[in-house]
Amino acid sequence: MLSRRTVVLGGVMAGVAGVLRRASVVEAVASQPLTKINFDVPAGATDCAVHVFDDAKRHSYWEGRAYTPEPATVPELRKVMDALHLNRVVIVQGTPYGTDNSCVVDSVREFAGRARGVAIIDDNTTEAALDDMHRGGVRGIRLNLGNQGATDREAARHRTKIAAERMRLRTGWSLQVSATPATFDAIRDELLAATVPLVVDHFGEPRVAEGLGQPGYATILNLVKSGKAYVKISNADNLSSQPDLSDLTPYAKALISANPQRAVWGTAWPHPSAGSVAGRKPTDLALHHQVDDGRAMNMLPIWAPDASVRKMMLVDNPARLYGF
Repeated sequence: MLSRRTVVLGGVMAGVAGVLRRASVVEAVASQPLTKINFDVPAGATDCAVHVFDDAKRHSYWEGRAYTPEPATVPELRKVMDALHLNRVVIVQGTPYGTDNSCVVDSVREFAGRARGVAIIDDNTTEAALDDMHRGGVRGIRLNLGNQGATDREAARHRTKIAAERMRLRTGWSLQVSATPATFDAIRDELLAATVPLVVDHFGEPRVAEGLGQPGYATILNLVKSGKAYVKISNADNLSSQPDLSDLTPYAKALISANPQRAVWGTAWPHPSAGSVAGRKPTDLALHHQVDDGRAMNMLPIWAPDASVRKMMLVDNPARLYGF
């Protein structure tokens, strides 16, 4: 695999006026913010949702992956953080690596205390391996359930119970759940029984057009309101159908007002075109979406007008959750 893609670019970058991916051969990189931040970002601000995809020669991908991402490296991530005035970052294991979390650990190490990691594990992951990851800066695991609560409720409940049990004695670790509202509703009892901090990924992955009253979303709001779960206000561009992300405003405001001490923020950089795509083989190179994270971050003063609440979301809550 090439260490960097060479592609023919054409068309208009979605949502970015006047910026063209011109029809010429260039060396492309993961997206960088184009819009300047329009509010004062507090010191210690944290992006709680990024991935790093290194050169495949250093960190090989899992054979069972659904897609093969193009690189998105630590130097590129540093540029994103500088542009957004961020000091800290949480690097989440990308699914193409399976349960080999070495890329996360190596990437966290490069930030010298300013990064934490979230791993993906399975039944073959030993306690000794978790201990090693803790020393490397990992502070949680990611459980990907999708819509399994609707398609196989018992399997979703079992997987949640096992994951929570694995984390039970791990001080400072959390369980991040990536799932639809229907799945959160299906596993509600298992989540309430968990003794580990929970993290709802990406707004709880709602069908945005269906509104806050959609089945299962009340469960997510109640988990946050009760303090049982944190929620990541993240991946906005992928959830929204509006260029200005305005259709997410009701969700962001509802989640933040439910419990501002349990809301954190993230970009979901580098915005991989994840999952299965018709006509694309898992081994085909999947190009990242070109997203203006500056524009997305500038929604924070709209979603959280109070600067003290933004400080909670960007600094205090991530520090408590991830042990910065």
